[in-house]
Amino acid sequence: MKTLFDGAVLGELQERVGRLSADSKREWGTMSPAQAMEHCARALDVAVGRDAMKQVLIGKLISRFVKKKFIGEAPMPLNSPTAPSFVVKEECDLEASRKRLSELMTVFHQRSEAGADGVVHGFFGPLSGKEWGELQYNHVDHHLRQFGV
Repeated sequence: MKTLFDGAVLGELQERVGRLSADSKREWGTMSPAQAMEHCARALDVAVGRDAMKQVLIGKLISRFVKKKFIGEAPMPLNSPTAPSFVVKEECDLEASRKRLSELMTVFHQRSEAGADGVVHGFFGPLSGKEWGELQYNHVDHHLRQFGV
């Protein structure tokens, strides 16, 4: 399984983020390329500990039944729900969002699995470092595939 804690995988994602352009055609969803990069950066803010979240009640009830759809080998499902704080309604500057996402991916990678271990995800609750690495890879990959990158 690919993880953002693998240096080669980090490099691959950063290269793909670099190929995203403002006119990249969306294959699903409603976000622009810049909004998608900001959305991924907001999720990484939680993963690196800059923003704390509490697990929502519905997550406590059903997360164990759906976790494998988001963490593991399979790509994330299209049009998956997201936390309200990750919804990006305003238009963003692509270069600023790209830089922010790339920097956060590097910070996350440098924290290592041990640094991510036990951080609370808003839906899944506390995750292991291994789970965080896989989830963040899947999330960024999902949104890059959204634009064919």
